[in-house]
Amino acid sequence: MIPHDGYTICTRLRSSVGGVAAGARANDRTHRRPQMASSTQDIGIDEESTTSESESGLDSTTAGALSYLFGFVSGLLFYLIEREDRFVRWHAAQSMAFTGVLVVAYIALSFLGTAVSMATVSGSSGLFLAGSLFGLILGLVWLVVSLGSFVAWIYLMIKAYQGKVARLPIAASIADRLA
Repeated sequence: MIPHDGYTICTRLRSSVGGVAAGARANDRTHRRPQMASSTQDIGIDEESTTSESESGLDSTTAGALSYLFGFVSGLLFYLIEREDRFVRWHAAQSMAFTGVLVVAYIALSFLGTAVSMATVSGSSGLFLAGSLFGLILGLVWLVVSLGSFVAWIYLMIKAYQGKVARLPIAASIADRLA
C-alpha cells in the first residue's frame, strides 16, 4: 500500500481507496471525495495495453467498446474470452454490472407501476385521480431512466473505443472487483 494525497493506493490493483496512512489517529481523518478515474492508468492499465490486440483478435479498444453492445450478453462473452487484457475485462465487467443495475431499476419501476394500477382500479374516484397522477409521474421517471441509460450506453462505448475509462457509480465498483 502506498499513501498518496490522502488516499491509500493498492499497488496490486492500482485503484485508489479512501483512507488514511497507517498509524494515523482516527480523529485526524479527513473525509474527501475520491477522484473518478479518467484514464486507464487510474484503474491499473498501461496505455500500451489498450492499443494491443486482444485474445478475440480485435484490438483492445474495439473489444472494450463491443463489450457494451449487447449489454450483459456481450459483456459476459468478452469477460470469458479475454483472460489477460485487463482493459477489456474491466469494460466487460462494467457492462454486465450496468445491465444488472438497469434490470433491477426496471423491475422496481414495474412493481411500483403495477401496485399503483391495482390500487387505482380497486379504489374510489379520488384514489383514481391520485393514482393517475402518480402513474403519469412514474411514466416520466421511466422515460428519464430509459433515455439516461441509452445516453450512458453510447457514452460508455465511445469512451472505451477511445481507450479511456468512464466510471459509473455502482457499476464501476463492481467492475473493479471482477476485473
